[in-house]
Amino acid sequence: QVQLVESGGGLVQTGGSLRLSCTASGSIFRIGSMGWYRQAPGKQRELVATITNSGSANYVDSVKGRFTISRDNAKNTVYLQMDTLKPEDTAVYYCKSVVVDRYYTMRDYWGQGTQVTVSS
Repeated sequence: QVQLVESGGGLVQTGGSLRLSCTASGSIFRIGSMGWYRQAPGKQRELVATITNSGSANYVDSVKGRFTISRDNAKNTVYLQMDTLKPEDTAVYYCKSVVVDRYYTMRDYWGQGTQVTVSS
């Protein structure tokens, strides 16, 4: 089994910053791409940013220039640095990782979600 555990959410004022972390653990052979998604109340889950295991990153347009995704492959951890936060960034943030387990089975794993609330 593989588990993803997130941390770092919270309440922040407009213009503030937060840093999310997500660590994968368990029967891991290799981790592929990692990413962050978010879901606001009444809305569908949307992609925020992804990063390959070689460090190539992509962002949704609404966060470009404000959010930075990074990863530490030695720690099986992905980060999301969120700066200049806006009320519309309020959502539950989920990490997702493509993992090949020790049985060489590849599948997506999701974290439990962490709440980010930006007050105006």
